[in-house]
Amino acid sequence: MTLIEQLHQDHINLSRLLEVLELKIQRLKAGDAPNFQLLAELVEYIGHYADQFHHPREDQMYHYFAERDAALDQQLQICEAEHADLKLLSREITETVDAVMHDAVIPMSEFIERLENFVRRERSHLDFEESIIFPAIHAVAKAQDWPRLEQQLPQPEDPLFGEKQGEQYRELYKAMLQDVIAAP
Repeated sequence: MTLIEQLHQDHINLSRLLEVLELKIQRLKAGDAPNFQLLAELVEYIGHYADQFHHPREDQMYHYFAERDAALDQQLQICEAEHADLKLLSREITETVDAVMHDAVIPMSEFIERLENFVRRERSHLDFEESIIFPAIHAVAKAQDWPRLEQQLPQPEDPLFGEKQGEQYRELYKAMLQDVIAAP
């Protein structure tokens, strides 16, 4: 599997988690009691995995393909700026959920709005990469680029979707399966 295929699979996995988060938001809107621990795990995983593993690999790939096409370079700059913005946003939403878990008073409507904004921005970014960035890279890439690039990049083990699940995400994985199965 090439790097871009691995990154595409990450996007699929992150999209699944965003779907679970959207289901949780719908339940919050319906007045269900929130499982703040699960919300915390969801936003922490999405932000942590993207910030620590996914985006750095993408950024290295983007640098590798830089200066091959002027239009691609412009899109890569936008994408890298989005990575920085998403890192701040994920930190903010994680802090918001943490604050609520530690008895901070935030109106539920504001809390839901922040969660929805997080999901919207994450989805928009994934769509941008899938529809603009990845096809543009495919257009300029040569077959020999992928092995060279993959040698330069670490191969992180995904603690949720990888072969070995991290202990901290086992409950999140179970909840994700339950929500997907129980979804109408």
